[in-house]
Amino acid sequence: MEDFTLHEGAALYDLVAEGGRDIVVKVDREGFVVHASAAIGQLGFAIPDMLITPHLADLAEPAQAEKLRAFLEVIMRGGSATGWFEFAARMDDGRTNWFTLQLRPLLAGDGQAYGAIGIMRSIEERRALEERLFAATVTDPLTGLANRRAFQMMLRHLVRRGQGGTLALFDIDHFRAINLRHGASAGDRVLVAFADFLRGTLRHEHIVARIGGEGFGVLLPDHDLAAARTVVAAVLTALTEASPPHPSDEPRLSASVGLAALRMSADDTLRRAELALLAAKARGRGRAETDEDLPDRGRLRA
Repeated sequence: MEDFTLHEGAALYDLVAEGGRDIVVKVDREGFVVHASAAIGQLGFAIPDMLITPHLADLAEPAQAEKLRAFLEVIMRGGSATGWFEFAARMDDGRTNWFTLQLRPLLAGDGQAYGAIGIMRSIEERRALEERLFAATVTDPLTGLANRRAFQMMLRHLVRRGQGGTLALFDIDHFRAINLRHGASAGDRVLVAFADFLRGTLRHEHIVARIGGEGFGVLLPDHDLAAARTVVAAVLTALTEASPPHPSDEPRLSASVGLAALRMSADDTLRRAELALLAAKARGRGRAETDEDLPDRGRLRA
C-alpha cells in the first residue's frame, strides 16, 4: 500500500486523537480504499491481503451505501470542506454497529482532491442510549405498552392517512374498588395482567397502549366499526373466560369499551370514543358501545 505523504500525515494528525478501535481509512478519487488501519478487521475486511479493495460505500449496510457515496462525492468536491456522516456497518460477527465518519479531502498542487482520508468511530453506545431514552419517553414503565404520548402520535398518523380504522378505549371496571380493597400493588398487578391479556388476545397489527390509570387504547387500522366490534366482543368474551368467579363480595374482572371510527381529527375521534365508553359503563359495564349507538350521534357529528 502507498506510504502517507507529509500532507496526509498532517490530515491524519487532525483526525486521530486516540482510540485503538477507531478505523482510519484512505481512499482514492473514486472512493476505493487504498489504506486502512488494522481496526478495519472488525468489519471483516483484511485490506493488505485483498487484491481488489472495497469501495468506501461497501463498508456501510446496503440500504445506506448510496448515501455514503453521495457524502464522499460532496467531500471530494468541497476542497477544504469537512463533514460527518453516521451510518450502520455490518461487523465480522454479523452484528450491526453504528459509526460516525469524518472525511477530509487530500489536495494536489492544483487544489483538486486526489483522495480523502478519514476516521470511523463507533457510536453504538451513544445510539443505544438514545434509543433507550426515546423508548422511555413513549413507553409506559409499568406495562411496557406504548404510553399516551405515543398512542396520540399513532392515532394522529392513522387519521391523517385517511384509510379508515377504529379506535377502541378499554377501561377496567371497578378498578378503584380493587385498589381500595387490595392495595396499589395488587392494582398494579391487575394492570400488568390486563396489558398482557390484550397483547395475547389481539393481533399483531392492532396497536395497544396504556393511556392512563386503568384505561387502555387500541387502534384497529382498516377495521370499520362493525369489524372492530366483532374483535372487541371476542376480547371481552375471552376476558370473562379468563376471569373465574371470585367470592360473592368481589366482582369478576371485566372491562368496558367505547369505539369510534377514525375520521375528521384525532381529537374528535378520541372524544367520540370516550363518550361511547361512558355509555358502556352507564349501561351496565362489561360491554362495548360505539359512538353510533349514542342517541345524540347526529349532534356529535356537527
